Amino acid sequence: MVRLVSLLFIGISAASTASIFIKLCNAPALIISAYRMVFASLILAPFAFRQEIWKSWNREECRWLVLPGIFLSLHFAFWIASLQYTSVASSVVLVSTHPIFVGIGSWIFLKEPIGIKLIAGIVLSIFGSALVSFGDLSVAKGALAGDGLALLGAITVSGYFLVGRKMRKGQGLLSYIFPVYSTSALVLILLALLWRSPFFGYSPSTYLLFLLLALIPQLIGHTTFNWALKYIPASMVAVTILGEPVGATILAYFILGEGLTVWKGLGGIFILAGILIALWKNNSNS
Repeated sequence: MVRLVSLLFIGISAASTASIFIKLCNAPALIISAYRMVFASLILAPFAFRQEIWKSWNREECRWLVLPGIFLSLHFAFWIASLQYTSVASSVVLVSTHPIFVGIGSWIFLKEPIGIKLIAGIVLSIFGSALVSFGDLSVAKGALAGDGLALLGAITVSGYFLVGRKMRKGQGLLSYIFPVYSTSALVLILLALLWRSPFFGYSPSTYLLFLLLALIPQLIGHTTFNWALKYIPASMVAVTILGEPVGATILAYFILGEGLTVWKGLGGIFILAGILIALWKNNSNS
């Protein structure tokens, strides 16, 4: 349990940097997403080829390994695009509804029970996410398009975690994440080409931010979450990720100069309490 919590804390901390890097990037949403996944896939490629990970796949698994990559690419495309239309606060609140979809999906498709502690953890964490962003919601009241994109981001990341939970039970970490990240990269490249988004001509600092997005929130953050999917239900991983707004708020205070409010402090307490309650369920059943 201590190892699980420690690694998830590292994953949350790494994932919390994503919104900071994205806010600093001067590039379209699809380009940010595509470079993030391309760099992540290229970094993993030498390790994947050395281990010849494809030898562990069969035809049925190959089809399933493509699906979470598609879900992940759509999640990034929708969520990052939402930040261009609505406030960060509104986007975070709507994306943070994903534990609801994951919990329902886990019950329907994976036959994983939803205990009272997990339900309490979901409710507390989502309530905390709303408090974190409460003071900023008025900034983009009419940004319905951005709100809709953020909600689509929540639904697609739920699919990503649900399929990941199914596949990680029989796949090693590298043999799972490399095809998933690579599929996501290819889909995002195709989407960027369709929308005629330019791949070149950005500043050196923007390309550096693309690389940092791949290294920290993707290869450390998302990979940690994918590792955890083998050991705990997808719904618990989804609740844990709600710690990301807490980390992002702290980083935004120091890096972007965004203010800390009482609402954000209270929200952080509720989110952390929800995560601990959800993980306590896992510990008590092990």
